[in-house]
Amino acid sequence: METVIKRHWFFNPLYCFLIGSLVDSSSLSSGTPSLSVTSTVGNQAILPCSWKSRLGEVALPACHIQWTTLVDTVFEQRGKQKWQTEDFEGRVDVPEEKLGSGDCSLIINDVQIRDTGRYESFMLVDGVWSRTTRVFIQSVKLSVFDHKSRQSRAPGEDLVLELYTRHSVRVVYQGSNSSEWSVLWMKGDEDSQRVKKHPVKEQLIIKELKSSDKGIYKVLDEEGLTISTVQLSVEENSTALRSEQTLENQVAADDAAISVCSALLFFSGLVANFQILHLL
Repeated sequence: METVIKRHWFFNPLYCFLIGSLVDSSSLSSGTPSLSVTSTVGNQAILPCSWKSRLGEVALPACHIQWTTLVDTVFEQRGKQKWQTEDFEGRVDVPEEKLGSGDCSLIINDVQIRDTGRYESFMLVDGVWSRTTRVFIQSVKLSVFDHKSRQSRAPGEDLVLELYTRHSVRVVYQGSNSSEWSVLWMKGDEDSQRVKKHPVKEQLIIKELKSSDKGIYKVLDEEGLTISTVQLSVEENSTALRSEQTLENQVAADDAAISVCSALLFFSGLVANFQILHLL
């Protein structure tokens, strides 16, 4: 069973023995190319890392991996013992079964806007004099973006507003003819007649839309950062318009197919006439 330690602890020297001399390479990070990873709020991000790129094919009976940002240690693992900072608690991991083979990639689940930044990985190993050495492995720049969409509904239809993450705490609304934002929903609120939280999924359901519901809906996290933005239009002919556009696209495709067939028949006729004239 894995042991997850929620308070900071001090690591004893590891039993990772290396052949040769290693220097503290934290100063080498500035000269190493940084990788870039992008994701959207609520999804998973994997920050690539391979300690064999620095340490080579050395057999390590136990490994001590550390992932940091510019201001904090995000994750640290020594054997089966793991530590993670409060902001990332329950969201980060380096699979132990992969770490032994050289893969020290950091998995971040349910990524948030605030997770954006530069991350660096290090291996802590013992040198020949039993001195713990912090060896820089990889630098990764993570960029997390919010969700944006335009949606159209007819009056009387429902809008399913995706919250994307358990960190969504508030939904605000700005009417199409207003410059003011109003709070539509807050986490922990009881369901109203028209606004209901899905009992299982991270979704908010706005029932029986009216024309006055058109506008902009924003989902915000605990820090007021935008998780998603939905621009909603509510019009009588929205469903018919979508059907009409689909039909127009089909007609255009059929016309194009007919034109191509006509062109091929015309070209075939020219070739046949040419062959007849050549035989004469």
